[in-house]
Amino acid sequence: MIYLHIKHAEMKECNNWSPQLKRYLKSEMIKRGISCEELQVKLSNKGFTYTKSSIETKICRGKFSAVFFVQCLWAMNCKSIDIKNIAELVQDNEN
Repeated sequence: MIYLHIKHAEMKECNNWSPQLKRYLKSEMIKRGISCEELQVKLSNKGFTYTKSSIETKICRGKFSAVFFVQCLWAMNCKSIDIKNIAELVQDNEN
């Protein structure tokens, strides 16, 4: 089960979350020592069909669905994410 820890904070509207979500996903892969090829195997073991190439493309471009994002985190055994920290990164990047 993945828990999303959402803490209320005053934040202005953020328009571009893609770069920070891309960084977050890549950082989780790096922390766990997981390559795109290994992620593909882990996703496959969970029943999701992606090619190594499609995973690389999604992550490189930073354009992927919330479903893909959560599937990757689940496949990597990530138990929680802090939305507030990601939102703060987005805000800092927009300033």
